[in-house]
Amino acid sequence: MIPITRPVVGDQEVAAAAAVIRSGWLTQGAKVAEFERAVCAYVGAGHAVATSSCTAALHLALVAAGVGPGDEVICPSLSFIATANAVLHAGATPVFVDIEPATLNIDARAVEAAITPRTACIMPVDQLGLAADIDAIGAIARRHGLPVVEDAAPALGANVGARRVGSLSTLTCFSFHPRKVITTGEGGMITTGDEGMAARLRSLRSHAASTSDLARHGSAAPDFEEYREVGYNYRMTDIQAAIGLVQVDRLEGILAERRRLGLRYNTLLAGLVVTPVDAPGREHTFQSYCVRLPDAARRPAVMAHLAARGIATRRGVMAIHLEPAYRGRFPGLSLPETESAAASTMLLPLFPGMGDAAQDEVVAALREALG
Repeated sequence: MIPITRPVVGDQEVAAAAAVIRSGWLTQGAKVAEFERAVCAYVGAGHAVATSSCTAALHLALVAAGVGPGDEVICPSLSFIATANAVLHAGATPVFVDIEPATLNIDARAVEAAITPRTACIMPVDQLGLAADIDAIGAIARRHGLPVVEDAAPALGANVGARRVGSLSTLTCFSFHPRKVITTGEGGMITTGDEGMAARLRSLRSHAASTSDLARHGSAAPDFEEYREVGYNYRMTDIQAAIGLVQVDRLEGILAERRRLGLRYNTLLAGLVVTPVDAPGREHTFQSYCVRLPDAARRPAVMAHLAARGIATRRGVMAIHLEPAYRGRFPGLSLPETESAAASTMLLPLFPGMGDAAQDEVVAALREALG
């Protein structure tokens, strides 16, 4: 079976995790702080705050941005369901807007049209590893005095011009799930240039304690923490962070191989399906490789044909407003480009170590399936 993805992990990750286990300090500690510094330096942000998942990161980021009950957050429906779930967790209401069909990213023009007096935040998604039009969205946000919480779950290493995603928005959230560019098993990260927000995020992720376990452990005098607000248990462990530090060292090689394979797919599949595109000043990292079929009705049969050939596929990206948990909340909502993309897109296998022969096998099977 050719899997949809495979994480790039090996003996170095095993050794790093084992060293932490032997140290006796397993929870959030010095390794988490070191991993935060490494990600911070890579993306060019002022501060980084590690969390237990990207969903936790999105929730915390919204809380830190001041989003709460009665507020609206503008976001795409074409995304993983965690994007909208985080808005609900914060007590707010997602306001879904449509996408650009070529990039599958949120349409900045639709964002501005959706702003109301209740809008508290804009949440673009860097879909499948291609940065959204953050410059345009940031300009809209500044005109209306709104923060931007960027859902960059799949986009570590993505760029807007010479700048990296993670240094562009009020708050940016990354994922380290095994399907993402680098992994810690599970885990997330928030980057920001705001020192006050970063300090609050560090407190909120650990029940809103006024000092961390590591600080209390290293204190020469009794250090009694206080809890001035209700927080969460969204901590990353040092075991995960140690793995993440090894992964950061691999990151540039991983990105280079993903892009090589993605561009090679684009060449091999030209004229057969609609392939991913770069955008002006923004290169695709190919966290996933998503194609659009010429006939959406054939997608189940195409996916079944590839499965019979031992090739894993997935649907492209869901339309959240059509999922059962959301359908009743948004009756009658119509997002034509989102719905078209959700119905006609699918993911093909792509991961470092896949090799050209396996990629050729995927392309041949897709050609067979499409006749």
